[in-house]
Amino acid sequence: MRQSLWRGFCVTSRLFSNHRVYGCSLQPVGQNYWITALPTLLIWTTLFVLTDKMASMLMNSLRCCPPVNPAWAVQYATRSLSTSVQLHAQVQTKSKKTLAKPGVKNIVLVEGVRTPFLLSGTTYADLMPHDLARAALQGLLHKTSLPKDAVDYIIYGTVIQEVKTSNVAREASLGAGFSDKIPSHTVTMACISSNVAMTTGVGLITAGQCDTIVAGGVEFMSDVPIRHSRKMRKTMLALNRAKTLGQRLSLIGSIRMAHLTPELPAVAEFSTAETMGHSADRLAAAFGVTRLEQDEFALRSHTLAKQAQDAGLLSDVISFKVPGRDTVAKDNGIRPSSMEQLAKLKPAFIKPHGTVTAANSSFLTDGASAVLIMSEEKALAMGYKPKAYLRDFVFVSQDPKDQLLLGPAYGTPKVLARAGLTMDDIDVFEFHEAFAGQIMANLKALDSDWFAQTYMGRKAKVGAPAMEKFNLWGGSLSLGHPFGATGCRLVTTVAHRLLKEGGQYGLVAACAAGGQGHAMVIEAYPQ
Repeated sequence: MRQSLWRGFCVTSRLFSNHRVYGCSLQPVGQNYWITALPTLLIWTTLFVLTDKMASMLMNSLRCCPPVNPAWAVQYATRSLSTSVQLHAQVQTKSKKTLAKPGVKNIVLVEGVRTPFLLSGTTYADLMPHDLARAALQGLLHKTSLPKDAVDYIIYGTVIQEVKTSNVAREASLGAGFSDKIPSHTVTMACISSNVAMTTGVGLITAGQCDTIVAGGVEFMSDVPIRHSRKMRKTMLALNRAKTLGQRLSLIGSIRMAHLTPELPAVAEFSTAETMGHSADRLAAAFGVTRLEQDEFALRSHTLAKQAQDAGLLSDVISFKVPGRDTVAKDNGIRPSSMEQLAKLKPAFIKPHGTVTAANSSFLTDGASAVLIMSEEKALAMGYKPKAYLRDFVFVSQDPKDQLLLGPAYGTPKVLARAGLTMDDIDVFEFHEAFAGQIMANLKALDSDWFAQTYMGRKAKVGAPAMEKFNLWGGSLSLGHPFGATGCRLVTTVAHRLLKEGGQYGLVAACAAGGQGHAMVIEAYPQ
């Protein structure tokens, strides 16, 4: 033992004198050299002694064993070395912890698709909402080769419902050819409706009720329900109940011109009677967001979306043959401009001094989306290669008057805390862009200690996302925003960006009418 110790000390000392140790390159540091190197020297000496001792034991054992074929020994040693290298490589590439939880099912995103998002009143104008939803579902079936009877449940989100197909999930699934034995229901939560559809599916899988869920969303702004006035509706219902000609004539005679004024759907809060654009303008002013900042962000969104579209990165978009019209294969709202052109537009809501314009706001859009969500075990059993894990999520709610659009600012810190992550851990951010002013206000709120302490009860801010990670393939300002369908687009985009960019964690966040919001952490599936 003493001989091994002395031999190890001498060998490692010579290596250090030459400033070369396996895996290290040491430079002389004057008188402090040996003091600095002493801990490493002791470690190497110990390793040398242990190795030397093990070698002696092995030789003694071999002396007592039958002769060994040298070729077999070389092959075995090579295989062992190869295995060690592979294990070492796996440890090196795994830079972050996984968010898997003991006893909790891993839920995966297998695939996500969407129809092209089009400006309302264009190519989709003659369709109905379930037509778009059906197209998205058929696209999902085609892309995944999923058996139509393999799904346990279908959930769709929408905001402005077509009265003829109030449960659009059911009508669309039947139209797409899914089994009539598959239950389907429709949810609504303003701009995060498809987020609710997905998390409802996550809940069903976690509870053990289902293994395979199709979730999605649809919005059709080309043909929204327009109602008669309340007085006119009452008169018409009374006419339907009238039994005599006299009663009918009397009711008809009571109709006035004012009764004929229609009720148009408005993008306004019922509780405050304020339009969302007006609220966005006030929010931008409250956080000191200038018109220039908003126009710059809008231009960034359109420019990045155009680059992503041209590069073929928007692979979730499926081609759709519109009955009686041409096949559409890409979004038609992406329109890069210039700062000079954007500056010419007048305020759209608060006139003449507002900062929100048509160009730095999302536009009315028709479109549908769909995602396939499964338990990891089921996905692998069916031969699928998942794209991502769906991890922690939160829903938040706040004052609909002054904080209507601050859902991301409230949801992001909470979901990070649930997942045990920080902003620096997130590789990909996808925030819903309702308005450029809304996005900038949320970023400033996230980067404000005062906001965190005053409104969230936190000791400090979490910080704003790094812009080199933020909405790099465009967003709702440029791609479009079908209210009920955007959530699935956000989640699918995060999964695709993580695959493309090699990241591990992504974060989705969105605001919604009613002062509500949603945030979710997504983890890349090991490739």
